[in-house]
Amino acid sequence: MSKNTISCQACFAYGEKDVRVETHDVEYGDNDVLINVERGGICGSDIHYYQHGRAGMSILKQPMVVGHEFVGIICKAPAGSALRPGQRVAVNPSQPCNHCDYCLTGRQNLCSSMRFMGSAQFFPHVNGGFSEYVAATEHQCFPYEDQADSKAIAFAEPLAVAIHAVNVAGTLVGKKVLVIGAGPIGCLILAAARSAGAAELAASDVSERCLELARTMGADAVFNPMTGGSATPYQENRGYFDVVFEASGSPAAIASTVALTCPGGTVVQVGMGVASVEYPVMPMLVKEIRWAGSFRFIDEFATAVQWLQDGRIDPLPLLTAEYPPDSIEDALKIAADKTLSSKIQIRF
Repeated sequence: MSKNTISCQACFAYGEKDVRVETHDVEYGDNDVLINVERGGICGSDIHYYQHGRAGMSILKQPMVVGHEFVGIICKAPAGSALRPGQRVAVNPSQPCNHCDYCLTGRQNLCSSMRFMGSAQFFPHVNGGFSEYVAATEHQCFPYEDQADSKAIAFAEPLAVAIHAVNVAGTLVGKKVLVIGAGPIGCLILAAARSAGAAELAASDVSERCLELARTMGADAVFNPMTGGSATPYQENRGYFDVVFEASGSPAAIASTVALTCPGGTVVQVGMGVASVEYPVMPMLVKEIRWAGSFRFIDEFATAVQWLQDGRIDPLPLLTAEYPPDSIEDALKIAADKTLSSKIQIRF
């Protein structure tokens, strides 16, 4: 298969507090889709690569293009493809092997060989989408209508994470739901839970700014556990909520889910914090609470694109600011300060 190369500018993470905009040679073959990136959102993992040179167990060993929440315009599509040049697409950063037992049983998010764009899990690392041009497979590209706002469609990846968490919880119709951690993912879970039929939505966070965003994104009630007493009514009578989504990763927040969840309820763990926490196992056991993990997404990416395109969910209240690529370091610093921002996008 012949290979072509196009040179462009891209945002590289080199290590702790070291990001650079440099020339990047993008290779693409006859079966690849070449995409001119329009914009992309900064995620927590991008911030971690900048702050610490690692995201969890994924450690930078070479310069890597960051970013995995992005949209663009097709420049070249494979012969015979349904895709066409000029088409606007959201790009799914997941690249599962599609051969392992997990992939073959429809659980691609658990694929141990998953090559996720903008991730240093494997070596060589998988470059991300903060680049003027990106090569992707046809299966990663999800077209959307020209009249849809690219600012909104760029939320497809985090919304897919939120919708997957809702699917892990099971039916939410008529349920009382709490989301702990009202960052971008938590707020998108609120919106997705509302769309899935939740009857009552509450949000908890230590940031008043985040709580205001939670109200905008669908919360009926909010509380700050640091102000004291506001969570108490929800802990009475052995817990109030049918489903609790823990989206902060805070050890204290994770431990608090048991007291807030009613007997027979469900806790969905979405937030990634420290590797281990002290957890009230006995109260969880006697209340028969189901504690389930939620990791990335599967086919929810297509649903996310559709919901954003149709306006079923409006994520734009979460968009704080846009920066050009040459201001990537400033953008990462602002994105890391949750007193100032929710979602920051890089505009190409």
